[in-house]
Amino acid sequence: MSRIYSVKEMYFTLQGEGAQTGRAAVFLRFAGCNLWTGREQDRGHAVCDFCDTDFVGTDGPGGGKFETPAVLAETVRRAWDVEAAPGEGIPYVICTGGEPLLQLDAPLIEALHAAGLQIGVETNGTVAAPAGLDWICVSPKADSPLVQTSGDELKLVYFQEKAQPERFAALGFSHFFLQPMDGPQISRHTAAAIDYCRRHPQWRLSLQTHKLTGIP
Repeated sequence: MSRIYSVKEMYFTLQGEGAQTGRAAVFLRFAGCNLWTGREQDRGHAVCDFCDTDFVGTDGPGGGKFETPAVLAETVRRAWDVEAAPGEGIPYVICTGGEPLLQLDAPLIEALHAAGLQIGVETNGTVAAPAGLDWICVSPKADSPLVQTSGDELKLVYFQEKAQPERFAALGFSHFFLQPMDGPQISRHTAAAIDYCRRHPQWRLSLQTHKLTGIP
C-alpha cells in the first residue's frame, strides 16, 4: 500500500541557517514529530521542549495530503519554477519538519531526483537517513537516541545541558555548528555559543538569519 505524505507547508525561500545559509530552496515541511506532539500542553514533558516550529496538521501554505511521490515531487518542482529564474542555480528542496524522516522514503527521493531536484534534509537524527540524499543536517536533541551519526553538517542547538558539544565532536560530519537556542535567554545563549566557538574552532556559529531579516 502506497504512503500518503502529510505536508504542513511548502514554500520558496532562502535557507536561513547553517552551511547552506542564503541558498534558494523550496522548504518542504512534513507534519509530525517523534520528540513532541506539537501541542503546547505536552511541551513540558516532551523530549524536545524548545521547538519553535508549527508542524501540526496540513493547513499551512502549500500544505496538504499527497497520495503519490510523483505528485509531491511535481508540486515541489513547480514551487521552484514559479520563483527561480529559468536555468539559474540547482533546484533544491529542504525536507524538514517536525521530523521529515518519518515520511521521506526511497520512492519520494527517487521522484524528487527525477524532477531535477537536489535534496537536503534537516533531521533530529533519531531515524536513519535513507540512501540518496544530497545533504544531511542533523540537529541532536538531549535525551533522544542519535542513530544518524554521520552526514554533511551537525547543527547543535545551544545550550542543552544534556547535549554538550564534546559529546558530538568526533562524529562523522563535515561541518559543526552551534546555534543559539531562541527564546527569552537568546542573548545569553548567543554569547555562550560565541565564546565556545572562539575556544573550540572546530565549531562555527549558526544564526537564524531568516528571523533576523524577516525572510519567511
